[in-house]
Amino acid sequence: MRPLVRLSSVVALVVITVVAAAGCSKKSNAGGAASTALSHSQVKLALVPGGAHPYFQPWKAVGAKAKTDFGLGDVTFNETSGWDQTKQNDVLTSLAAQGYNAFGIFGVAPENINSTFSNLKRQGFHVASLASCPAGNTDEAAFCLSTDVKQAAYKAAKAAIESMGGKGNLVHLTGNKVDSNTQRRMAGVQQAVDETNGAVKLIDTVTDIDTDLQTAQKAVADLTAAKGTQINAIVNTAYNPAVASAAAVKQAGLPIKVVAIDDDPTIINDIKDGSVAATVLQNPVGQAYVGAYALMKLAGGCAMSQPGVTVDSGSFVVTKANIDSYDNDRQAKTDSLKQDFDSKYLSCK
Repeated sequence: MRPLVRLSSVVALVVITVVAAAGCSKKSNAGGAASTALSHSQVKLALVPGGAHPYFQPWKAVGAKAKTDFGLGDVTFNETSGWDQTKQNDVLTSLAAQGYNAFGIFGVAPENINSTFSNLKRQGFHVASLASCPAGNTDEAAFCLSTDVKQAAYKAAKAAIESMGGKGNLVHLTGNKVDSNTQRRMAGVQQAVDETNGAVKLIDTVTDIDTDLQTAQKAVADLTAAKGTQINAIVNTAYNPAVASAAAVKQAGLPIKVVAIDDDPTIINDIKDGSVAATVLQNPVGQAYVGAYALMKLAGGCAMSQPGVTVDSGSFVVTKANIDSYDNDRQAKTDSLKQDFDSKYLSCK
């Protein structure tokens, strides 16, 4: 899972003042405009990924569930940004003008998204960074709820190394090289390789192939044509390469172990029939559901105990052994995250 475009231009958002309901008490955002403590029904939440991608599709149903479970005034899902930061800012401006006052955002450009977060906060809106944190050590959103992508990639590489018997040649297929998340994933894979003390060699890292499935398929075809006989395992840390490599290896009957990412139905079926060794799942449902809950609490008058904190939404290794029960673990993690926000991350009076 990856953003496709990284643009640096950031446009200012239209200033929208949230009108206080009768009897609501004022509070202020750190460094931002005064805002009101809202009832649940006054919270209008926008879930805004950077563009269309299979990873975010669960956010649609989760948003509807959060609206019902938490009694929110409205929830919308908008993926029309087209992986362009300027367009995403325009989308946010439009949503603010429509009365949305809480935003769960997967920023297109991690290196610039803090400017967008700051603009929203100055206007009194509540902002969470979901599924991807800003580059660097500062997050201007209230919190980042995201996969620890380095840890997830490390788990995936460890699973690949185990599947190949602890020795041999490994290839890593991933996303946009300049994306900070991709750099973290590369570091996680390298850590697992380094721990073998030379028994496993990372013979290639192929980046920038998660644009779409066709791009990934071509890259995998080129890779297997050039190095297929040398490769013992492929570890994938991006969605489209995982689907493409699983299909290519299965179709060609190559003796290459494949470790995927996420739970595309074809990947789950391939684990069941043994043609894919494992996959590492993320928690998009938990990100959207718990993100919605925490934003509702912030809008209602709570504050973050540590503004800008990064919270790991979890990653899960799935093999044939736990293929029928893995979603129970993911749901348990989501329940735990919600409890953690109440007990650790939120300060409510």
